[in-house]
Amino acid sequence: MFNNTYYVEKLNVLKQFTVYKLIVFILIVVGFCVSFWQGKHFQPVYFLETVTIDVQQDQHNLYYVYRDKKQYLDGVVAYEDSVLIQAAAMSWVDVPVSETEVVVQQLANGEIEYSLITVKKHWSFWSLLPAILTLSLCWITREPITALLAGIFSGALLLGQYNIVEDVLIANLMTQSSASMILIYLFLLGGLLGLWSKTGAAKAFAQWMTKHFVSGPRSAKLVAWMLGVLFFQGGTISVVLVGSTVKPLADKEKVSHEELAYIVDSTASPIASQLAFNAWPAYVQSFIFVSGVSFLATEADRIAFFFKSVPFCFYAIFAVLGTFLVAIEKPLFFGTKLKAAITRARNTGKLDSATAVPLSAPELETVNVPQGYNSHLSEFLIPLFTLIGLALGTFIIAGSPNILLAFSMAVVVAFCMALIKGMVLADVIDGIVNGMKSLILGLVILLCAMMIGQITMQTGAGLYLTDLLGQQLPYWSLPVLLQLITVCMAFSTGTSWGTYAVVFPIAMPLAWAVASIAGVAHPELFMTICFAAVMDGSVFGDQCSPISDTTVLSSMCTGCDLMDHVKTQIPQAGFAAVCAAVCWTVVTLLFV
Repeated sequence: MFNNTYYVEKLNVLKQFTVYKLIVFILIVVGFCVSFWQGKHFQPVYFLETVTIDVQQDQHNLYYVYRDKKQYLDGVVAYEDSVLIQAAAMSWVDVPVSETEVVVQQLANGEIEYSLITVKKHWSFWSLLPAILTLSLCWITREPITALLAGIFSGALLLGQYNIVEDVLIANLMTQSSASMILIYLFLLGGLLGLWSKTGAAKAFAQWMTKHFVSGPRSAKLVAWMLGVLFFQGGTISVVLVGSTVKPLADKEKVSHEELAYIVDSTASPIASQLAFNAWPAYVQSFIFVSGVSFLATEADRIAFFFKSVPFCFYAIFAVLGTFLVAIEKPLFFGTKLKAAITRARNTGKLDSATAVPLSAPELETVNVPQGYNSHLSEFLIPLFTLIGLALGTFIIAGSPNILLAFSMAVVVAFCMALIKGMVLADVIDGIVNGMKSLILGLVILLCAMMIGQITMQTGAGLYLTDLLGQQLPYWSLPVLLQLITVCMAFSTGTSWGTYAVVFPIAMPLAWAVASIAGVAHPELFMTICFAAVMDGSVFGDQCSPISDTTVLSSMCTGCDLMDHVKTQIPQAGFAAVCAAVCWTVVTLLFV
């Protein structure tokens, strides 16, 4: 008798796949329709965001520092003459053309106070729709480009930007930040990785490290952790340097890409907030000025306050400690997915899951050194030291690392070394092109992640979350509440620095007011804890978000599937975040 079990199973799989596609299609269509309807028929909620600014004088001009940039005052409006304040008082019957004003008023104690007033808006719950649609599709489809594009289109429809190609895609791709991403992470990073692969430099480095320092998976991961601490500039520069440097030797020692991506990601921003000799203090201090608070009066006071908060950034401390314990395989907590990835890599040698779509191409996984060319360790180390040296040198001289210059010179050095050692020009170019091809998928995801981050900021998602969750609660719960707000915001927007810009101007005056009302004995300590909660909540949300640039780059530079990285990282990072919340609450109750 004919056995048709095989065909029945195939038919069932086909039916399940069809139902799956239908669910995804319906989800996208409903999301687009709701976004269009809300944007077309419902007016956004307008309100004023008021940030007290520290106005100083430079020779003959008044200025203030905002988002790490000096802004000169072209015109100052008296409080009673403010067009924006009058529009708010009239319930926004007419929305002014100008969206910002610098307002001055004299306080009861005779002091002069300057405020930056900005018109903000959100669509209530629907402000979250682009982020919710993106994150849902990421989880369901495991295909980030489709999810990100769906979120971008949803946000554009909500904002009334119907010419999506010109108003959204081209407008975002023509910005300086997008151009920098394309230049650095496609041409320069891709070219450098391609040259290291073509010359065999990466393999030579892996062999040398294996011979002298690495004797198994633990020591390979420990090297990754130590480099993450060393490259304390944080953010994209850290994940790129550590990921691309350690990947060859980690692959050789059967370290799963999920493990490596977690260590690389968790020693980027957490380290930057702990070893904060970087651009973070100068950027953050511009958002935490509170009128009448003496220990936040000047820029120097606010930077000193930043460094005082470092011991209270408990999430960063637990995250860095947690990655160290994972590196030596003695963790306090182990997520089941990460444990399964480790077991798979050690037992089978498979560095990715069966369904993974790594964000780097096979061009970088294989070594194709031209016949007769002798690889040498110096071809890896000299460009790497050029990159690190220029990044740190420009940071020391100018206050911020010149990443473009550092990567450019590293590529030039690697290029010249290959030619001097006798490699044919055609082979050098072939290596560069293969390196660039390997990162195209990751770059597209990165650019889309930047776009959806801008979209969610424009729809007011973070402002709505702040307004929704910022209700009156006991003073001891404020740090954890701020952590929750910033986690939700950074996760849905994919940016910690963007979250700082929105939350800090609200959180710091709120913390001072709560401390005054509650009559706490140590208000500065209370504000320090609240400050640390905002810092850490933003870092945690950004680190775990699939639409964050550092998350994408961590996956790209370690060759990991994006959603595999997200799903294996969240339990580990979540454990550190819960421990941090407990610590803030205990310290507030016992010492504030």
